[in-house]
Amino acid sequence: MKRAAFSIALIGALALHALHAAEVIPPSPAHYFNDYAGIVSQSSAAEFDRQLTQFMIETSDQVVVAIFPKMQSDDDVPAYTQRVFDAWSVGQKDKRNGVVLFVFFQDRKMFIQVGYGLEGALPDVAAFNITEYQMKPKFIAGDYEGGLRIGIDSILNAVRGEYTATKRPVLETPRHHRSIAPLLFLFLFVPLSLLFGLHRTATRGVGISGKGTHWTIDWGNVLFFWLNLLLSSSSGRGSSGSSSGGGFSGGGGSSGGGGAGSSW
Repeated sequence: MKRAAFSIALIGALALHALHAAEVIPPSPAHYFNDYAGIVSQSSAAEFDRQLTQFMIETSDQVVVAIFPKMQSDDDVPAYTQRVFDAWSVGQKDKRNGVVLFVFFQDRKMFIQVGYGLEGALPDVAAFNITEYQMKPKFIAGDYEGGLRIGIDSILNAVRGEYTATKRPVLETPRHHRSIAPLLFLFLFVPLSLLFGLHRTATRGVGISGKGTHWTIDWGNVLFFWLNLLLSSSSGRGSSGSSSGGGFSGGGGSSGGGGAGSSW
């Protein structure tokens, strides 16, 4: 009897291992809206991404949309999407306030995976209502952009106000701290520029009199030299602080398996 139980357990373990070995966990997405199946226009994709990014800035909640051609697993949708969610670490680690709307286009399935911290704001019944009664009719009619739009709006409305961001996320490459170059110009470069001007005007601005040598300064050359240094320094600071445009980055969140989905 024990041998039979052991054999069953072993077969189950091997089957589970084979199942997980056959599936693919996609890498963390680059944006909040990601259309890997190409079902929406580029302009709409950019609009959705801006909307989700702005929502993250205002609330700290991370809502991600990922549209794949098909699911790369033989497991069921809830279990697979939970593993993908956790691999991406959607949401803040301390708040676990992440949501991912998965769409598998060829499989005609979608699922809203919800992080622990937002299960109160977006319970299973609400997630099901969004996919089944709001998104599904649009998808059946072939209006994928319309279905995604109403789905995204409904998710954001459900979780809005659950948390308030304590720190504004940085969406671009941080700029260097304020430069002390202006002070250096005043206390170092200006005197040097005066000496440079004296040197440039020595051959034509020197007069000899009976009382000794008389120096005259070409202030045009002095001003030109000083401005050239100023502009060179300013352009150098500008190039080192260029914007990166931002994008999605997981904050360490996880899912408790909450959420719901539909097929169309």
